[in-house]
Amino acid sequence: MTTLILHRTGPGTSVQDLGRSGYLAQGLSRGGAADPIALAEGAALLNQPPALAALEIVSSIEVEVTEPTWIALTGAPKKASRDGQPLSWNACHRLAPGQRLTLGAATEGNYAYLHLAGGIETPQQVGGRGAHLTAGLGPTLSDGMRLPIGPPPAPVQRERALPSEDRFGGGEIRVLAGPQTGLFPAEVLERFLATPFIRTAWGNRQGVKLGHEGEGFRPAGGLDLMSEVIVPGDIQVTGDGTPYVLGPECQTIGGYPRIATVAPQDLPRVMQATPGARLRFRMVTLEEALASHRAIERVHEDASGQLQAQEANPYHNLMVHNLISGVAIDIFDNKDET
Repeated sequence: MTTLILHRTGPGTSVQDLGRSGYLAQGLSRGGAADPIALAEGAALLNQPPALAALEIVSSIEVEVTEPTWIALTGAPKKASRDGQPLSWNACHRLAPGQRLTLGAATEGNYAYLHLAGGIETPQQVGGRGAHLTAGLGPTLSDGMRLPIGPPPAPVQRERALPSEDRFGGGEIRVLAGPQTGLFPAEVLERFLATPFIRTAWGNRQGVKLGHEGEGFRPAGGLDLMSEVIVPGDIQVTGDGTPYVLGPECQTIGGYPRIATVAPQDLPRVMQATPGARLRFRMVTLEEALASHRAIERVHEDASGQLQAQEANPYHNLMVHNLISGVAIDIFDNKDET
């Protein structure tokens, strides 16, 4: 079996998949990749299902493989190199045994993903391979650890790349009214929707703290609430009026009032927003949110369709080529193409 060797793995690196659904009543939140869109993009690049596990990376790492393996790099762009040679991002590459893949500091965003053809095949626990850090599920990674890689479900013929979708600069985030939105006075809700927020450096897989100027956002009457079910994307407001957007590993119940809920398709943009990025919320109806929603399977299909369209274009591979004297030289096949 092919093995991934972790020579250096920084804090926050974990195995992640699409999470564990159906366990909320047992006190286990979904978990899974902080940016499932990046998971789907990497799977498309490697011709495999989006449910396969990958490495989620928030710092720097250095790895190698024991057998020739195709890899893909997606999510928050990092400085990437193979034995010192720079590698393009949002693209797939071939890694030979003994070659060192190094991922350095992120240039923007927070969560990067290293995908391997065949996926990481750590043992399943409670229906998933990914680490749920707060629940203690999944492997705890350390330097020198070896992770098994499964057999590739489909061949990869050459290096290729996908256009990079900007999920790292903040911007407008769509939100839905929830069961507790009405507890906030109309003027507080209006002020919340008109306020430019800052994505603070305080954030992890459980949630993200939002910074802002001015007074906080409190419900009417200083209500004491019974703990209720909460889900990723809920925007809780603490006692001092500070909003927090809950992430994939949020708790399953909570007593802080929730002013709104981020639409699922926009939650990766909140999780990936570079600290200091500005965020602004816009209330939409359920019908509007559903009209723009894409399930991860659809994201995967759309990315695969883009790659197929590129393959039909004789110049599709220029994104992973070097251009020298007007001749495109394929850095994988090492053949001249005129």
